[in-house]
Amino acid sequence: MRAVRLQEHGGTEVLQVEEVDRPEPEADELLVEVAAAAVNPVDTYFRDGSYEPVAVPFTPGVDVAGTVAAVGDDVEGFDEGDRVFGTGIGNGGHQGAYAEYATIPDDRVVHLPDEADLTEAGAAGVVAGTAWRSLIDHADLDPAEYCLVHGGSGGVGHAAVQIADAVSARVITTASEEHHETLADFGAETVLDYARDDLADAVIEASDGGVDAILDHRLDDYLQFDADVAAQEATVVGIGENSPDPGFTNDGAARSKDVEYQFMSMFNTPDLRVLLRGVAHLMERGDLSIEIARSYDLTEAGEAQRAVMEDSFLGKLVIEP
Repeated sequence: MRAVRLQEHGGTEVLQVEEVDRPEPEADELLVEVAAAAVNPVDTYFRDGSYEPVAVPFTPGVDVAGTVAAVGDDVEGFDEGDRVFGTGIGNGGHQGAYAEYATIPDDRVVHLPDEADLTEAGAAGVVAGTAWRSLIDHADLDPAEYCLVHGGSGGVGHAAVQIADAVSARVITTASEEHHETLADFGAETVLDYARDDLADAVIEASDGGVDAILDHRLDDYLQFDADVAAQEATVVGIGENSPDPGFTNDGAARSKDVEYQFMSMFNTPDLRVLLRGVAHLMERGDLSIEIARSYDLTEAGEAQRAVMEDSFLGKLVIEP
């Protein structure tokens, strides 16, 4: 079979397509014929060694969707031919989705309803899982609450807008002007240009005084902003930053409202199947779709990883072997 492999950590040029033996599933694994694999920023961190370096050679790709080709001896509940999707991003991370076939542990994968698109499912794991864990598990988002999603056009952002809308929250999001109409179609009640000078005032006005839940992917830019626009006892869920040293200029804005800050990582998810089943349910009902901005072949994996870090687009990039 064909698989993207890297023999050493480095730039995108280390990603090469090789002919390798089709893997055999371990006792607790499924072998999946890959329909689509997401291209995530985290894939680039494993490639270049920014995260604790993975032993080489290896095949990247944590998100996968496809059809079960073989079942490990100890696996129950799955049969050959089943449509599945999942992610290997949790504790003891598992990769290998940039390939024609990939193995994945059975505790990181769930059945995919017939109503859900395989390509979209291949792109869903990390982004929809992060959005679900942020808003449902940590923010405990309720109907009619105001929810601010920074960067609504991003992978996590556009999934979060839809998940918040699915629980009948009142969604405010930020994005460049070109994406406003699409995000409104996804369920955002208010879409604001993130570059406007009066953004904080606009968020407060749109939320009748302050938002109840905030999903923040750039804490170094918005930590103080979040405190300023938060309602009393709001929850801010932080999922990332460009600089590792975010800080307040006035933490009194947060203390005076008893704002709760929750920082999270998908690597700590107790049971990935719980949120994957939730995502699958929303996809089955038509309440969640993953926008596919571009699709690449295995031979284009390097370009795909460049694009995911450098280009501007709405939604997700995928590899379709």
